[in-house]
Amino acid sequence: MQPATFEAELVRDGYTPVRIAMQPDAVNPEHQHPFDARLLVIEGSVTIVRDGAPTAIYAVGDTFEVPAGTRHSETAGPTGATYVAGRRAPTKEMAQ
Repeated sequence: MQPATFEAELVRDGYTPVRIAMQPDAVNPEHQHPFDARLLVIEGSVTIVRDGAPTAIYAVGDTFEVPAGTRHSETAGPTGATYVAGRRAPTKEMAQ
């Protein structure tokens, strides 16, 4: 999927798109955020560990979601990672 198409879908679904770049092998330690996130990797790769679940590696063209409140960590691949991320306040149904 092209980044522009993904961004248009994010806006359609109520997300605010941002672009994030991580340096090679950068680590964003375990954390959580108060928003739902939907992401598309556009360069490099990123490894995500969620709530202690098995590691998932996402490469160029891969999309994934991280619901609000999900504990997770992020590690960029050896060439770094750039991704389009959409952020949206969780819906009331999901927050309950």
